[in-house]
Formats: sequence, C-alpha cells, structure tokens
Amino acid sequence: MEFEQFMNIFFSILPSVIIGLVAYYFFKMHTANEEGRRRYLIHKEAQKNAMPLRLQAYERMVLFLERINPAKLLIRITPQSSNKHDYEEYLIAQIEQEYEHNLTQQIYISAECWDIITTAKNATIQLIRKSNMSDKVDSANKLREVMLTDLFDKQSPSSIAVAYLKNEVSGLWQE
Repeated sequence: MEFEQFMNIFFSILPSVIIGLVAYYFFKMHTANEEGRRRYLIHKEAQKNAMPLRLQAYERMVLFLERINPAKLLIRITPQSSNKHDYEEYLIAQIEQEYEHNLTQQIYISAECWDIITTAKNATIQLIRKSNMSDKVDSANKLREVMLTDLFDKQSPSSIAVAYLKNEVSGLWQE
C-alpha cells in the first residue's frame, strides 16, 4: 500500500516537475537571448560613437605622413644655415616632434597600421641620414637636392603608408 501511495504521489507530481523544468529552460534561454541582444545594441552604439574618433585618427595620421613626406618636408622646412648636419638634425627633430604630437592616435587605429606609420617615420629619418652621408652633399641645400633627386625614382615611405591607411579605412565600412 505504501508503494502505491508513493507511485501515485510521484505520478501526480511528475507533470509539475516537467513543466517547471521546461519553464526554467525557456526562461534561461530567453534571458540569455535578451542579454546577447542588449550587448549587441550597446556594442553597435559604441561603434557608432567611436567611428568619428577613429576616422579623425586616420585623418591625423595621413596628415602626419604627408607632413613628413620628404618632398613636402624639404619644401616646408628650409635650411637656416648651410651646415648640412644642422639641417639634418633639424629635419629629424621636426619629424620626431610631429610623431610625438600624434602618439595618442594609436589608440584608435590598428596595431599593424601604427607599426607601418612608425616604420615610415623611421625610414624617412634613415633616408635623411643616408642622403647626408653622400659624398655629393657638402651643404644643407645640396642635401635637399640629393634627397629630392633620390625620390624621383621611388615612392617615399610616407606614400606607401598612406596607401595602407586608405586601404584600412575602406575596410572600416565592412565592419
């Protein structure tokens, strides 16, 4: 008799337990789905707000690269004396100052892009130093002339980096 009572109670409670488990499962799925949707909306809103900042960072880095482009740099910054070493140091100091002014922009651009910008800066500095070591260079004006002549045959490091930045910015629209 006791076993029959137990079975009756068990079978009368069983549907309630099953319904409770199903309800718990659906409630858990619903809350997880809502949490995912909420995160998606927050992420989408953050991206919408961050996009102008990212684009501004890319713009500033293109401006930086254009300013350190040797052809434009040499026109903008004229020698203050005929000493080629003073002019070399002055050009390099201007590049470093521009770079330091834009250091915070790396927060908004990819690490690979920042590495390319840094490489372009360093390559430009190396170009200045290499040109200054040439036997043809005996004055600041001759340094300008030799550097500009060398650039006729090849792209400047800045131009290559700007092309990379443009490509990366075009990829922002696919995100």
